[in-house]
Amino acid sequence: MNIQEEYASKLVSADTAAAVVKSGDWVDYGWCVGTPVTVDQAIAKRLPELEDVKFRGGVLLKRPAVFDVENAPEHMCWNSWHMTGIERKAIAEGFGYFSPMRYAELPRFYRDPNMPKPDVAVIQVTPMDGHGYFNFGPQASHLAAMCASAKKVIVEVNKNQPNCHGGFEHCIHISEVDMIVESGNEPIPQLPAGGPASEIDKTVAKLIVEEIPNGACLQLGIGGMPNAVGSMIAESDLKDLGVHTEMYVDGFVDLYNAGKINCSKKNLDRGREVYAFAAGTQKLYDHLNNNPACMSAPVNYTNDPYVVAQIDNFISINNAVDVDLFGQVNAESAGIKQISGTGGQLDFVMGAYLSNGGKSFICMSSSFQPKGKPMQSRIRPTLTPGSIASDPRTAVHYLVTEYGMVNLKGLNTWQRAEAIISIAHPDFRDELIAEAEKMGIWRKSNRR
Repeated sequence: MNIQEEYASKLVSADTAAAVVKSGDWVDYGWCVGTPVTVDQAIAKRLPELEDVKFRGGVLLKRPAVFDVENAPEHMCWNSWHMTGIERKAIAEGFGYFSPMRYAELPRFYRDPNMPKPDVAVIQVTPMDGHGYFNFGPQASHLAAMCASAKKVIVEVNKNQPNCHGGFEHCIHISEVDMIVESGNEPIPQLPAGGPASEIDKTVAKLIVEEIPNGACLQLGIGGMPNAVGSMIAESDLKDLGVHTEMYVDGFVDLYNAGKINCSKKNLDRGREVYAFAAGTQKLYDHLNNNPACMSAPVNYTNDPYVVAQIDNFISINNAVDVDLFGQVNAESAGIKQISGTGGQLDFVMGAYLSNGGKSFICMSSSFQPKGKPMQSRIRPTLTPGSIASDPRTAVHYLVTEYGMVNLKGLNTWQRAEAIISIAHPDFRDELIAEAEKMGIWRKSNRR
């Protein structure tokens, strides 16, 4: 049987594919813009007949149809590897749960014999090529490991998925697929580009850009400050920059178009922008489509700190929610409320420091203004009860706010307290000093 005959034999309707889902099953929905739509709608139609279906996925940019089934908690739960606002709402609605992880470990979870294997894996892919391969689109991530461990693999073909070049584990062969569903070719979800950078964002970005050498390799997190750094680099004299990142965002496209990125100085994957997954505007998807300069790779490669460490002058730039006087960083929760996830932040913090000439920057505004409440400091004596320490104090390199930049490596507890308070909002410094004194981490000889 040739591949076209095999394709025809495995082609089914969405309803037929949905019929393989049984009560009690683990059903994996891929990742980000590879989350299924047509098969999801078919599963939602029959979900009222089922109980205890456990869905798994992450970084949702569109609300799945199964979320809107009447009395959803009686029939299903959603288990997220990394949260968005859609998934936070699922938690509030009583059927969403978070699965803590270091993103680099996710493929291993699926290969671990002690972890529940997917009964059904459903993912969006590109149309099959002439060799029988379906491309995963802009999310190699953990999908090869997920599909290899699943009892049934259903691919939902969408002509709008970008065909993303990779190094390995960026596609699946028809021989590894159980069912094929041709979708309605809906546009894949977009992540809007952020609004204009604030003055605080620009101030923080300026401090960081001054630390970036020509030929550096960049990892940018998502958010206003990393975006501002990207914009400032585009306007700078920096050149010959590289990319090795977890998430590929619009800012990298802008840098590429500005002539700043060519990856010519990378001593690993030279000439290629490497990423685990991507989300952004159509501009980004068009840039990735059939672009050999971009390399979609599994996350256990992109986020491995020992891979990152092999790349000279690696620059990692990420956000924080708040930081305490010990140097612990919360980048994912507001108290007990989960906002996002650890993702790869810790891996890049560690990998960048191990890189020859590498630097890791955790950036944030010094304060924030909750609606209807007084201004609050993002620098706290200790993390808010219930908040998650995404980055331990032993790993953090540079902390940056609009009031300056401090290097925490090698500092003892009183030196850390002094350094961190020096970049706090001035309105909170005396209060923080008083708390540091109570905690026994402020010397009388410290500057006031």
